[in-house]
Amino acid sequence: FANLPIGVPSAISFKRYHIDHHKYQGEDGVDVDIPTAAEGRFFTNVLTKTVFIFWQVAFYALRPMIVNPKKPTIWEGINWVTALSFDFFILFNFGMPALGYLLLSSLLGSGMHPVAGHFIAEHYVFVKGHETYSYYGWLNIFAFNVGYHNEHHDFPFVSGRRLPQVRSIAAEFYQDLPVCESWPGVIYAYIMDPNVGAFSRVKRQKLDQGDLNRLKQQ
Repeated sequence: FANLPIGVPSAISFKRYHIDHHKYQGEDGVDVDIPTAAEGRFFTNVLTKTVFIFWQVAFYALRPMIVNPKKPTIWEGINWVTALSFDFFILFNFGMPALGYLLLSSLLGSGMHPVAGHFIAEHYVFVKGHETYSYYGWLNIFAFNVGYHNEHHDFPFVSGRRLPQVRSIAAEFYQDLPVCESWPGVIYAYIMDPNVGAFSRVKRQKLDQGDLNRLKQQ
């Protein structure tokens, strides 16, 4: 039901692709969190990178259809019917301004917004040799502790509210890792630093074509 106010059916598809991201982080053609080469060539300056940040949720939504399309499942059909029915309910009872508010909130909240800095902060390489970063600041209050990202990748089935306990219990494994100090600061650094862009991600090619074809069916 958390998908309903977003306005766009996405929960089930996100889950399928996010599992791939955890199992095959950085794998070319599998991990759709990795920007495409076309994105890397186009979003190279302050103006275009600003456009990317503002519309990054659209790239997250469309990139899987290009890089790693999967056959829809019955659960995705249920997700679409449920989410669109809710949209129709909002539209019929409260009008287009109400539905537009939900859609624009989703766009702004995942784009040029302080909390949306986590999209960049999590895996863009700002420190050579490190491809995943945690953020321990107060904005985690509004983001279900998604900032505890190294902990999340180590223990993906631990709920967000318990990730601070993971870090506390296993502090020796995390205390010396580089961290993100500020989500808004990361957005600024991404836009203004000419050395940071879509190619600032670690990409791998470890799977053969048979493995790739099999994953497209899952």
